[in-house]
Amino acid sequence: MRARRAADARRAAVLGKPIAHSLSPVLHRAAYAELGLEGWSYDRFEVDEAQLPAFVRELNQEWAGLSLTMPLKRAIMPLLDEVSETAASVEAVNTVVLTEDGRRLGDNTDIPGMIAALRERGVEKVDSAAILGAGATASSALAALRRICTGPVTAYVRSEARAAEMRTWGERLEVDVRTADWNDAREAFAAPLVIATTPAGTTDALATDVPQSAGTLFDVLYEPWPTPLASAWSARGGAVVGGLDLLVHQAVLQVEQMTGAPVAPLAAMRAAGERALSMR
Repeated sequence: MRARRAADARRAAVLGKPIAHSLSPVLHRAAYAELGLEGWSYDRFEVDEAQLPAFVRELNQEWAGLSLTMPLKRAIMPLLDEVSETAASVEAVNTVVLTEDGRRLGDNTDIPGMIAALRERGVEKVDSAAILGAGATASSALAALRRICTGPVTAYVRSEARAAEMRTWGERLEVDVRTADWNDAREAFAAPLVIATTPAGTTDALATDVPQSAGTLFDVLYEPWPTPLASAWSARGGAVVGGLDLLVHQAVLQVEQMTGAPVAPLAAMRAAGERALSMR
């Protein structure tokens, strides 16, 4: 993917609805400051699926890229000239790079971001895993597990429709997916890696079920943080990877693609995110 030259002043932004809560501007601006990209700007725009085509049509040579959040990760795909294999595998684009020749290239940095966040905590391979939930983030988690899990993945879901969806994703991604009822979600904690992909509050009741010998929990939430589940997990001595870890690692990849910088400043971006969260 050919990005803009870092020396050129350009615009970038995160789009979605709602969007006011997004930490992406904080992370990207911190990167620009650290990299000395004084002319670069990064904003947020509240855009829904109906407004997206017009917004994209108006992008000019000033623009280097976009970050996409819900509900736009699939809606953006027909508007692009090229979609990476990673993004196509989960039918979700969270990153658009606008090249110097005007092409719009879509990628998904959530998946390698998950892998990088786990690797940072020493998790490179597991022989099995569990996923709590079955939404869009769960499919990205499956794509990440395809690369690091050598055995089965059990998804704990609330309905047969969700179970069928996860099994379909498993077949598509070539992951051995088994499904189980949400009422048995505490059984997930026996896995060496548990990825919680559910909305805030969903896993709170499970906090009392964390075992004495806990493996690694990847809770994709970053606000509120820590979640009751993450707190209980840490108290049991288990390793915890949080939503801010994911957000920072996927943003690092976005910055590198959009600016052309060989290495984005991970530490500065994480520190900026932590400061922003502490002030909320």
